[in-house]
Parts: sequence; structure tokens; C-alpha cells
Amino acid sequence: MLIRLATPDDAKELSEIYAYYVENFSYSFEYEAPSIEDFSKRIADTLKFFPFFVCEENHEILGFVYAHKYRERKAYQWVCETSIYVKHGLIQKGIGTALYQKLLPALKQQGLMKAFAILSCPNEGSEIFHKKMGFTYFATLPDMGYKFDCWHDIKYFVLYLNAMTDNMNEPIAYFDVNKKQVKTVL
Repeated sequence: MLIRLATPDDAKELSEIYAYYVENFSYSFEYEAPSIEDFSKRIADTLKFFPFFVCEENHEILGFVYAHKYRERKAYQWVCETSIYVKHGLIQKGIGTALYQKLLPALKQQGLMKAFAILSCPNEGSEIFHKKMGFTYFATLPDMGYKFDCWHDIKYFVLYLNAMTDNMNEPIAYFDVNKKQVKTVL
């Protein structure tokens, strides 16, 4: 398996993976899967600050993971939300683990303090997976989304990436991480 950065050219395969979950589960609160063009824009927009990785084998994308802003206000800049999806039928094959093993250290290097996985429930498999990856249960917000004729809770799971201190440096964009490391060495 190869983990690499996504590009907008991956949008067709990624949108197909995601569409399965939108159309069949309440894991995403979207009612309609985004078009290939919309997904391409999501990838490009994410890559402006956060990493967006795909897992690929034999030129086939098996899953993807990315982070995005938790909220828009500046005071939230040290906190992000993660999203991960694996192609239907390939759950529990190590793909999600491999993706998170690439994403989480990248977020830490960016200077982020916390990553939240926000899960629509029921979603026991994702809860177990996130705990395995080091996330801990944080909170439940009842009846937050209505999909498939019923209300769904969301559960927050948190992973602390870096120590929280006063006088925090602002997080840096993923593509600037290596530039910062070079300056530190010089």
C-alpha cells in the first residue's frame, strides 16, 4: 500500500468511495453525495492548509483521510477535525490505520493541539477504530442530525497532538512544515 497526498485528479475515485457512505449510512449528514467537481474543490481547498492523503494499491484508491478546520473563528485554529473513509468491503484491512499513521504525525508537526473525530451514531466500528488509534471519548450531543427518517447523536472523540501551553505559536500550513524544519536546522 502506498500513502500519498491526494490531488484534485483523484476526485472521481474519492467521490465514489464517499458516495457509498452518503447514500447508505448516516455517517455523513449529507443527503446527496458531492459531484466530482465539488469533491475536486474540497481536495484543493483542504490542501491549502491541511494534509489530505489517499491509500493506493495497484493504482486503485482504497481510502482517504484528511483534516479540516473545526470551526471558523480564529481562537479554534489549534483544533481540527478529521475525516476518514475506506472503500466499501475493505474495512479492517489496515487501510484506515495506515492513513491515520500518516495524518496524525503531520497534524502534530503543523502545531495543532487537538484532533476531533466527530462521529454520527450508531457507528460502533468507527468508535472502536478511533479508540485503537489513541482517541478518547469526549462527549455526546443527542439528536443532532436527521437522516433516513430518524434522529442521530454525534459523539466527539479527541486526540491530543501537542502539549497545550500559554503563548501558543500559530499552527502552520502542511506544506510549510518542511520549510520551517529547514530554517530550524540552519
